[in-house]
Amino acid sequence: MSTRTLRVATALALAGGLTAAPALAGVVPDPIQHTADDAAFTLEPVGSYETGVFDASAAEIVAWYAAGERTLVVNAQTGTVDVLDASDPTDPVKVSEISATGVAAADRSTVPDGTVANSVAVRADGLAVVALEAPEKTDDGWLLVVDVRQEEPVVLGAYRVGALPDMVTLTPRGDRALVANEGEPADDYSVDPEGTISVVTLPKQLTERGRSAQHGARAITQSRVATADFHAFEGDALPEGVRVFGGRKDAGTGIPELPVSENLEPEYVTVSDNGRTAWVTLQEANALAVVDVRTATVTDLLPLGTVDRMEVPFDASDKDDEINLATWPVQGFRLPDAIDSWTVRGTTYLATANEGDARDYDAYSEEARVEDLGEVGGRPPICESVAAQVHMTVEELQADDNLGRLNITTAQGLDEEQGCYSELYTYGSRGFSIFDGAGNLVFDSGSQFEEIIAEAVPDWFNSNHSETNVEGRSDDKGPEPEGVVVGKVDGRTYAFIGLERIGGVMVYDVTDPVDASFVTYVNNRNFEVSVEDAGDDDDIAAALAQAGDLGAEGLVFVPASESPTGNPLVIVGNEVSGTTTYFEVTAR
Repeated sequence: MSTRTLRVATALALAGGLTAAPALAGVVPDPIQHTADDAAFTLEPVGSYETGVFDASAAEIVAWYAAGERTLVVNAQTGTVDVLDASDPTDPVKVSEISATGVAAADRSTVPDGTVANSVAVRADGLAVVALEAPEKTDDGWLLVVDVRQEEPVVLGAYRVGALPDMVTLTPRGDRALVANEGEPADDYSVDPEGTISVVTLPKQLTERGRSAQHGARAITQSRVATADFHAFEGDALPEGVRVFGGRKDAGTGIPELPVSENLEPEYVTVSDNGRTAWVTLQEANALAVVDVRTATVTDLLPLGTVDRMEVPFDASDKDDEINLATWPVQGFRLPDAIDSWTVRGTTYLATANEGDARDYDAYSEEARVEDLGEVGGRPPICESVAAQVHMTVEELQADDNLGRLNITTAQGLDEEQGCYSELYTYGSRGFSIFDGAGNLVFDSGSQFEEIIAEAVPDWFNSNHSETNVEGRSDDKGPEPEGVVVGKVDGRTYAFIGLERIGGVMVYDVTDPVDASFVTYVNNRNFEVSVEDAGDDDDIAAALAQAGDLGAEGLVFVPASESPTGNPLVIVGNEVSGTTTYFEVTAR
């Protein structure tokens, strides 16, 4: 698809309120489908489990236990993991839940009430692990270990890990769990824990019957937890291009002892096929950490660069009353959230969902709009050279229907000698990228996501998730790619990318990583319903039942060999609608 400037003026009439259509068990009557002419398959929503909870993260990260035909779903709203029987994906049913409250951990701590479940993964034999955030997020968290083979899961114990364990994954053999401990600061920056990656050696294969719980519990000792940190990258050892900013010094609380280690915040982990190397997204730092799994050591930091928006167009304004993909003098930090990996002829490739994220706390915030720069008594202005790139004055550039509404960072781009911003940097790339294991960019989707959405749903282009609107996210991160998972269908490799804001899943053929191509976009959403505008609780409940999926968060791919239907599935947890939806690969 061409990345030339695309200007599509439409009659952008806002759709909202409730419709008279009957609720359909989570699958909307007319899901959005936009498919390439040469696509081998489409992705069809076939069933959904609804919590009935709106905008409270009642369905986030999902995992698939094939032997039991069950889906494990992180329910942050209750602090638990829901267990769904999905032997019939058209009618998933909750059968139990996993709770950690009161569990005795290997370090002799006890998991308290108020602990938050953030992520879940499960081994083929039914050993599941759950990343648990402490009630005070700056305290160390836990990794819960559970036997999920029975209808009622059996908690085996817990390990103590780092602060704010945000994501957990398993090595291909299932012998180790890797936990991304994000280590976010307190809002006042009084505490800023180090970001770390825990490498946890797990109990061996569960026995088929008998003393599995007791055996597993005995194997859970704190000595099995190793920690990869960033101490080796303090000072001059930090590679150029890795963003380190907004620490306790910038917050005015004093210089931290370890500014790099406190600043780097692990977000998401993927592991090589041989289990020896892991790559961890450091979202705010716009970088990847490379981890030697066996030694629990960070061996390298890989900066991910930017997308030049003078070459790659995007829609920058939510106030111009048209879809307007145009080029602007802005660099887009990729700032990826999720990451997944696969191997082609011995080379590992990494797919990143380039969501974008800002540091925005009480004591420090990097956020501003372009129109905010140069305010009297406020931030420095924009250099005239920036506006000259598009033949405008600075005042023209800062107009609402040009670049003025765009959210940018104030942490980079300031020319201190001139006293103005000589470069503007925004959050995320509004697409996905493919890198090799050394961090070399081999593919970027450029403006394709916004172009596809403009064709598929022009009346709701760049809509938000909690409400239906038009261009509501154009001034921020657009469709906001959040999750990505890679899987094989009929011998070819595909990336499935979840879009957090407008919703739905983009599918790309990545069999040849340097020449990835669009396959299909599906969105199980009824845009005629705007839940946030529904009114009281009863109206919100009625709207939620009709809205479909809102806020795609976590995805898991189920190969045909593990699927109850015999066809591959993609399972998506949607945090705003609280739905877990099953999509089936359907040959064309």
